[in-house]
Amino acid sequence: MTEPLPAIVLIGHGMVGQRYLEALAERGATRTHRITVLCEEPRPAYDRVHLTSYFSGSTTEDLSMTPPGFMAEHGIALHLDDPAEHIDRTARTVTSRTGQVFPYDVLVLATGSFPFVPPVPGKDAPGCFVYRTIEDLLAIEEYAKGRTSGAVVGGGLLGLEAAGALQGLGLATRVVEFAPRLMPVQVDEGGGAALLRTIESMGLTVHTGVGTQEVLTGEDGHVSGMLLSDGSAVDTDLVVFSAGVRPRDQLARASGLDVGERGGIAVDSRCRTSDPRVYAIGECALACDGRVYGLVAPGYEMAETAAEDLLGREKEFTGADLSTKLKLLGVDVASFGDAHGTAPGSLDVVWSDSRSGVYKKLVVSPDGVLLGGVLVGDADAYGLLRPLTGSVPPVAPEQLVLPAGLGAPVALGPSSLPDHAVICSCHNVTKKAIAACATLSEVKKCTKAGTGCGSCVKVIGQLLPAAADKGLCGCFPFTRAELYEIVRTRRLASYQELLDGHGRPEARGGDGCEVCKPTVGSIIASLAPAVGASGYVLEGEQAALQDTNDHFLANMQRNGSYSVVPRIPGGEITPDKLIVIGEVARDFGLYTKITGGQRIDLFGASVDQLPRIWARLVDAGFESGHAYGKALRTVKSCVGQTWCRYGVQDSVRMAIDLELRYRGLRAPHKLKSAVSGCARECAEAQSKDFGVIATASGWNLYVGGNGGATPRHADLLAQDLSDAELVRLIDRFLMFYIRTADRLERTSTWLERLEGGLSHLRDVVVHDSLGLCAELESLMADHVAHYRDEWAETLEDPERLRRFVSFVNAPGAPDPTVKFVPERDQVKPDLAVLTIGGAVR
Repeated sequence: MTEPLPAIVLIGHGMVGQRYLEALAERGATRTHRITVLCEEPRPAYDRVHLTSYFSGSTTEDLSMTPPGFMAEHGIALHLDDPAEHIDRTARTVTSRTGQVFPYDVLVLATGSFPFVPPVPGKDAPGCFVYRTIEDLLAIEEYAKGRTSGAVVGGGLLGLEAAGALQGLGLATRVVEFAPRLMPVQVDEGGGAALLRTIESMGLTVHTGVGTQEVLTGEDGHVSGMLLSDGSAVDTDLVVFSAGVRPRDQLARASGLDVGERGGIAVDSRCRTSDPRVYAIGECALACDGRVYGLVAPGYEMAETAAEDLLGREKEFTGADLSTKLKLLGVDVASFGDAHGTAPGSLDVVWSDSRSGVYKKLVVSPDGVLLGGVLVGDADAYGLLRPLTGSVPPVAPEQLVLPAGLGAPVALGPSSLPDHAVICSCHNVTKKAIAACATLSEVKKCTKAGTGCGSCVKVIGQLLPAAADKGLCGCFPFTRAELYEIVRTRRLASYQELLDGHGRPEARGGDGCEVCKPTVGSIIASLAPAVGASGYVLEGEQAALQDTNDHFLANMQRNGSYSVVPRIPGGEITPDKLIVIGEVARDFGLYTKITGGQRIDLFGASVDQLPRIWARLVDAGFESGHAYGKALRTVKSCVGQTWCRYGVQDSVRMAIDLELRYRGLRAPHKLKSAVSGCARECAEAQSKDFGVIATASGWNLYVGGNGGATPRHADLLAQDLSDAELVRLIDRFLMFYIRTADRLERTSTWLERLEGGLSHLRDVVVHDSLGLCAELESLMADHVAHYRDEWAETLEDPERLRRFVSFVNAPGAPDPTVKFVPERDQVKPDLAVLTIGGAVR
């Protein structure tokens, strides 16, 4: 008679539990053991790290971490919605909620943690929730229908995730954090300040340094508000508690296993409990270093350790890297190593730019060893800095935090890392192991790197052969031109729909990145009427895709103030409008300058002043000049035949017509144009993206010109054109450029890169060699027909105006970091506040 296989019972099927099963399968243990899994939830393991992506379109299937057929392939019995309720260590059995009894030879506890809810009055009232499972999210989503406000108790990782989810549900959201700063465990005071500023600019209200005294309820017993420890009361329809977690060790306590004084199932370096037949892994375990680890990577390492020990192999878990990189509410936040500088004698190297919400701090030893750091707002260097921790970097520390052009001449890349550097901390994968693979898919399959939190994917891509991937970014395997075609042909009006349907598998359900979000936002805006999207860039999801300038419909300047540029088509302006601009500049104390594109630029406006400035300008007949957008800026002109004795055509009229036709047209890069009334070329049309020069017989059209650092003379596309022919060719040229150019590619670079160059462009837009011209003209006609001034639309909607405040908690308060000093009867930024020292701004 065949001996029965040894039985393993796994209690809990979260991310760490599933990793343990995979570790067993990889080592062949699923063939030598009978495995039973008792799962409390009604679904198999899913990705809790990206839980919030459910609210941005990810399905429960997208979040699943259990490969289809995995359980059946390895003979694993999974019991969903049937948690363990009793452990008998003498009989070596586990009894589940349904009364089933499961014998074991080895028991593994992966019970995770539970949300901590402060013991405040009203915490159990209808409208109070925790934020831990998909069921929690479903309940929050249902309750939020028809309600207008929500509050999150806790400003840590999950708290900010929850706040983002509530805001995504359309609720006016506030965060209450007892500590003096957000994310107190991960970031220091400077990083917390940068994070706070950025989050408040997104419309969230944040209370730090206060606790929740009571949840208030209305006559129906449902949540109606909160009483805070400073005595203030706030209104809210919904409360989410996210004030930390506690190890789920109740089963272990009841069965007599050793637990820590403050919770957690005590384990040794091999993840064995006080009973050698019982293991504990993940958030429920108190490691031998006295710490409960609440991150995915340490949990995975515990799972690997327990699997190895089961098979009698040498592996120990004595502690773990607590480094983490996340994107919270669209803000990159990362910390690594000794982020708070607790080592004796440690020194800080800091770069802080409060105007853009960027904060970077490196902690170094007196002899130059990188000990740790904090990154907020810009965490691109995380993948390089974390592996360098514990070594002396090959360049000075300040070169690792300063932006390009401010003392950072040496660009370090992943290739400079040693082979033993750990690139993926979730699965402990080194640079050498990654470099042995050819593609990202191969890396994931062979090493599992990039399948955990995902923070290492960008660095992995930089270590692989450059020719392997021509995609726009780590989120999409397609070029910008290919994404344009997908959006156009599939009529996609949603970035999230594009990402989930056409993004890389590992990016689907995520939040995207700083490369693809504004790029796709621009594509959708340029195709807005054709795909059924709103042309207003701050409408719904589109608002989250915009960069700082588009987010406030103004250009941010070096001291954190903004400039205002009203459109002045063709440079033509009436005395009355000039007076209005002068009065606005005088009344708001703005620096005034005439630009090279025949417009007037007003500098020094604060965020809260922008709506008041634009209200006066719009009333006077002005509209947005789109100086902040990747769009048409100006169509410059000379005075033409109306006034000039050399002019042969009315260049002012043509410049005005063209500027009004193409205003607001979103493109891969900014667009500039000019119209000259004769061959003397006073408007400098041949240095523009498209330029027009008058002839005695009509107009000559030049394209692909560029001024600036890399000037290029424009090429003659067609000559002696009538007004109608000129407009038709420009329509085709611009829409073909928007359709086929790369991200942030000027027309000059695009034309030089275009296969066949000017000859091919002429074939396409003049001779219609590809049969596209009717479609290109139709797309431009849609744009012209649906154009509306962005600032006029903004002023009409009180909800849209809510974003224009310096501080959400104090809407009328000025920004103390924005200062000016007098110069030549005007003002200029106070450069004294932009210093490099202990804190660099």
